[in-house]
Amino acid sequence: MKKDISTEEKIKQAASKVFVKKGLAGARMQEIADEAGINKAMLHYYYRSKDKLFHSIFMEVVKEFTPKIIGVLNADLPLQKKIERYVEEYIGMLKNDPAIPLFIFNEMKNNPKEFIEKVGIVESGVLDKLNDQLIEEKRVGNIRFISVHEFMINLVSLCVFPFLAKPMFQGIFNASDDEFYKFMEMRKKSIPVFMMAAIS
Repeated sequence: MKKDISTEEKIKQAASKVFVKKGLAGARMQEIADEAGINKAMLHYYYRSKDKLFHSIFMEVVKEFTPKIIGVLNADLPLQKKIERYVEEYIGMLKNDPAIPLFIFNEMKNNPKEFIEKVGIVESGVLDKLNDQLIEEKRVGNIRFISVHEFMINLVSLCVFPFLAKPMFQGIFNASDDEFYKFMEMRKKSIPVFMMAAIS
């Protein structure tokens, strides 16, 4: 029996939508099948379990997401410009695919070692290069000392947390989706300023 590519794509799109709305634990295969417009037996033909379906979508996210991030961090750019490019790229991808934070968070929580291997940031050597850049910036007096670990945790958190906290943000501020995304566009400018001020 030959699998229909368009059906598989429908399943992935439906699953991504349900996962974003319900989370991995709350999502149900029947709900995903209904969203995709197929029966549950057909869904199980393509994906035997919810975990396998989640993992399949996550791997597609990694293949698209990781090279862009590594490319920015590996670029020969001044530190502030690198932060600006990183924030622009990262927030842009999260806006285009709101499932990314959920997939990354669940994989980090459930399979941390596998997640690190799949992402490939350590193997790329990009963190060593960034560390060297931070050391050089400190040596010439442009910034205070900051470890590459603290730098990356701060940078990633400032980009990702608002997307994870989007329901809370919208509830507290009675904000629409448009208002939230306008807020994130503003953060593309404010995060680099904040980061540089914090380490100067």
